Amino acid sequence: MRILVVNWQDRLNPEAGGAEVHLHEIFGRLAATGHEITLLVSGWEGATAEAVVDGMRVIRRGTRYSFPLHVRRGFRDITRASPPFDVLVEDINKLPLFAPFWAGLPVVGLVPHLFGATAFQQERFPVAATVWAAERLMPSAYRSCDFAVISDSTASDLVRRGFRAERIHVSYPGIDHDFFKPGPDTGRAPDPCLAYVGRLRRYKGLDLVLRAVAKLREQGIEIRFRIVGQGEDRERLARLASELQLGSSVTFEGFVSEGHKLEILQTSWINVYPSPKEGWGITNVEAAACGTPSVASDSPGLRESVLDGVTGFLVPHDSVSAWATAIRRLVENPALRAEMGAQAVAHAGRFTWEQTAGELEGMLQRSASL
Repeated sequence: MRILVVNWQDRLNPEAGGAEVHLHEIFGRLAATGHEITLLVSGWEGATAEAVVDGMRVIRRGTRYSFPLHVRRGFRDITRASPPFDVLVEDINKLPLFAPFWAGLPVVGLVPHLFGATAFQQERFPVAATVWAAERLMPSAYRSCDFAVISDSTASDLVRRGFRAERIHVSYPGIDHDFFKPGPDTGRAPDPCLAYVGRLRRYKGLDLVLRAVAKLREQGIEIRFRIVGQGEDRERLARLASELQLGSSVTFEGFVSEGHKLEILQTSWINVYPSPKEGWGITNVEAAACGTPSVASDSPGLRESVLDGVTGFLVPHDSVSAWATAIRRLVENPALRAEMGAQAVAHAGRFTWEQTAGELEGMLQRSASL
């Protein structure tokens, strides 16, 4: 097949996150099996207009904020210079681009999650209101499209919003089990260590974990907190860490290589994911494959990547006390950490990128043939 994928970013973008990992893992594999994949995305300062990434032709137009103004012209430029595409995949992980209105070919939606009211926790009111209103229009605009979603939570959310249940297909993300695996038995950090790996956005709720770490310090429990990733909320979080007098116990490590990320997940005692809404929470599963239990918000999506009481704990998102209590339980009970770590490895073993790519390949073939 000739497949055009439209997404806001490719995985080389400095703002790339789990949605981009998900996209490249799937479509890179489809490219390797002989499908011709073109990826239309936004660019960034210093980015090349075109590149080949993971076997895919990547075409960049506009920037993170101007991409909606460039996407249709980019589409026209690509389709004028290329043979017809069989199907267009719109990865809807920010503002929907309403491809069914302008593509003129079968469209499949790939949805990690929709923001809903959560958008108001991240963006200024005009932007958040635009996202909220655009999502309200989606059930009718995409009525004839099939959707691949990454969790049962996302599927249920779409059905509640008025999407057609028979058009929604759940395909869990995978992980690379040759890469993400437990480290040596002696490889854990000598002292309690938490890790967060992901984008630094206000809605992600990292301030809650910082306050929990401060609360535990008041109780005489010293914990190192490694924050990995970048984003516009870093300055605010750094100020909060300073106000809480956490000092060197909190480190902002920015963007790291995949090898460094693996080392962090293998050596940390606990992975944390304090988000009020996610499609899945892929870092929870990557940590699980490394034998590291998670403490995460009891929110849609995360309830599937973390099995409460089995591979970690789910806690009320806004409760600093609940975060502190769950973290303390794991810090003070090495046998519990070991048991949850072993269960986490087994849980992560259910998910492979090969299975995910195969499921989406079949779905795209059916859509292209209609």
